[in-house]
Amino acid sequence: MMHGAIYLVMKTEGKLHNDLRDRVWTLIIFFMVCYAATTAATWIYRPHMIERMIEMPWLFLVGAAAFLAILNIPRQMSKRNDGWAFIFSSVSIGLLLSLFAIGTFPILIRSSVNPDRNSLSLYNAASSPLTLKVLIIIVLIGVPLVLAYGFYIYRIFRGKVKIENTSY
Repeated sequence: MMHGAIYLVMKTEGKLHNDLRDRVWTLIIFFMVCYAATTAATWIYRPHMIERMIEMPWLFLVGAAAFLAILNIPRQMSKRNDGWAFIFSSVSIGLLLSLFAIGTFPILIRSSVNPDRNSLSLYNAASSPLTLKVLIIIVLIGVPLVLAYGFYIYRIFRGKVKIENTSY
């Protein structure tokens, strides 16, 4: 919600922009409370999520970077740097997803019955080598097309939304 609200603040102007700017602070506070609660619950109820970081302490830098990115969101919003607030919100999402990946690797689905024997890991869930070769060809063709399309659409809809008499 916070990320979407910051995007709307970035893309609007006038009364709507000011209303959204006032409301985004509630969402920032809500996000930070949820972040703190989730972090505490992870440490308490899912200690296996930090095992890899304990083995390789430099991975704690990912968590520290996520924390700093999250703290920078309200700072940028208070300075009225909507674009930078959106960038730091995007970075924080990416870093939080990276923390989840670090915590779960190589387990994709952890078994609650017997985690060591019954969990679905990256290795026992992988497709055959032929399937992976075909998939990499499709990805090498498809991803540049998706990125080009996304860039094209972003260029078309760049800038703030203008509400005029002809708008619907």
